[in-house]
Amino acid sequence: MVIKNIGFLSFGHWAPSPRSRTRSASDALLQSIDLAIAAEELGADGAYFRVHHFANQLSSPFPLLAAIGARTSRIEIGTAVIDMRYENPLYMAEDAGSADLISGGRLQLGISRGSPEQVIEGYRYFGYEPADGTDQADMAREHTRVFLEALKGDGFAEPNPRPMFENPPGLLRVEPHSNGLRERIWWGAGTRRTAEWAAEQGMNLMSSTLLSEDTGVPFHQLQAEQIERFRTAWADSGHTGTPRVSVSRSIFPIVSDLDRSYFGHEGESQDQIGYIDGGIARFGKTYAAPPEQLIAQLANDEAIASADTLLLTIPNQLGVDYCAHVLETLLSEVAPTLGWR
Repeated sequence: MVIKNIGFLSFGHWAPSPRSRTRSASDALLQSIDLAIAAEELGADGAYFRVHHFANQLSSPFPLLAAIGARTSRIEIGTAVIDMRYENPLYMAEDAGSADLISGGRLQLGISRGSPEQVIEGYRYFGYEPADGTDQADMAREHTRVFLEALKGDGFAEPNPRPMFENPPGLLRVEPHSNGLRERIWWGAGTRRTAEWAAEQGMNLMSSTLLSEDTGVPFHQLQAEQIERFRTAWADSGHTGTPRVSVSRSIFPIVSDLDRSYFGHEGESQDQIGYIDGGIARFGKTYAAPPEQLIAQLANDEAIASADTLLLTIPNQLGVDYCAHVLETLLSEVAPTLGWR
């Protein structure tokens, strides 16, 4: 079993309902900062956030990431994932460079083609349209290409011969530039082939709790195959260094009556088959059991065993204290026995 970087992944939901402890956008943002601070104090390794548009969830990630970077000193800060269909890649490179410098080089950015949206072709409202003869996936990959090029730090823009401020010699790049950020970009891959594509581009791999394909094998085995194909493609592409791989899981140690009331019904959870964007998909199960049972179940998860980073999806609307309790229990009562610590 590989020693793990263990972090949390929050979707940042809010709802003005009596049972929710996260009732507004302000609550979601401020509680995200508080949870990242608590996670660092507990010894967790990462604070990651999902990005959705037109929804009561976290959207623009960089102000949040910068704020967390200014309030913490060690924990990795990232996204899982940013929908590149919506992004201006050069403006994104500026925002990412700023947040990375504020955090001291701790940014880990997960990006992707995106998931099903709240509105029809929402990226068009943001001013983006696929070029003739291309589709939205092509557009996301083109935005990604430009973004990755910008992160290299090479000059490409012709300087004004009469600028307001003196320019350095040569072509100009977007600023601020943060050295090393290019190596900390991850692609959220929903299939085995897109994982291979991510490796070919020199990006790390993020794989979530669903895959948009199904071969009839258990989810964790299909995901383990995806990881193996990613690493093979990385080696075949001639990249140097060792790429990182993360998987996401819903894991809830049951150690109290409150845990049992929230997640006791998930004890019999199984993989599910469904449809996303008109195609078949396989969804991974939720793990919810007392620590000794969780240890036995998780030891058989082949994808977790293969990954170096584990992101725990947390129920953020249950509040900072409860989510910190879930993290603390897993870090202290489950992870050490599995050799993750």
